[in-house]
Amino acid sequence: MQILITFFLGLFIIAGAGIARAVKRTKMIEHISISVAFGTMLALAAFELVPEAFSKDSPAGLFTRVIFTVAGILILKLLDGFIPTHHHSHGSDHSYTSENVIHIGIISSIAVILHNIIEGMAVYSISAESVSAGLMMAVGVGLHNIPMGMVIYSTLREEKPSVKTGIISAVAISTFAGGLIMAFLWFMISEFVISLLICLSLGMILYILLFELAPHMIFSDGKAMSAAGTAVGIAIILAGIFFE
Repeated sequence: MQILITFFLGLFIIAGAGIARAVKRTKMIEHISISVAFGTMLALAAFELVPEAFSKDSPAGLFTRVIFTVAGILILKLLDGFIPTHHHSHGSDHSYTSENVIHIGIISSIAVILHNIIEGMAVYSISAESVSAGLMMAVGVGLHNIPMGMVIYSTLREEKPSVKTGIISAVAISTFAGGLIMAFLWFMISEFVISLLICLSLGMILYILLFELAPHMIFSDGKAMSAAGTAVGIAIILAGIFFE
C-alpha cells in the first residue's frame, strides 16, 4: 500500500502537464506556470525545507548541513554549464527566449526529481506507520506537484516530443522511485543521510529560485499576473501543509 501511495503522487505531475497541454495560449500559460512555480518553490523552501534542513533535532551538524545546501546550489550551477539550450538575451532586451525557457524546464526537472525522491521516501515512511496519515500527506504533497507539472510541460513545449515525454515521465515516477528506495533500503537509510539529502534539495530549490525563476519574474511583462501566480503558488503549499 505504501508503494501505491507514492505512485499515486506521480499522477499529480501528469495532471499538471495535461492542464498545460490543453491551454492554447502558450505564452500566457507559460508565464502563469512559472509564476505559480516561483510561489510554490518559495513557500516550499521557506515553510518546509528550511525548517527541516536546519531543525535543532537534525542528526547532522550545522556546518555539514550548510555545506550540503551550498553543494546543492553548486551541483545545479555545474549542470547548468552542460545544458546547451541556455541563451539569455543581451543588451536592453531582457525577454526570455524559447531556448532559455526550455533550459528552465530541464534544470527545474533535475531539482524536482531529487526533491520528489526525498518526498517519496518521506511519504513511504509515514504510510508505513499509518496508511491514513500517508494518504493525507500524499494529497498535500500532490497539491504542489500540479503546478510543477504545468511549469515543466510549459517550459518544454518546444522540445522534441520524445525528450518532453521522457523528462515528464522521469519527474512523474521520481516520487515512486523514492518509495521503492525506502522499501528496499528501509533498515539501511539513516536519519543522517535523509537530513543531508534534504539540504541538497534545498540548495537546488534556492538555485532555481534565485538564478532561473527570479530573473524571469523580474524581466517579464505582466507584473500583476506574476504577483497573482506567486500568491497562488504560496497558497497551494500552505494548503498542502494544512492537509499533511
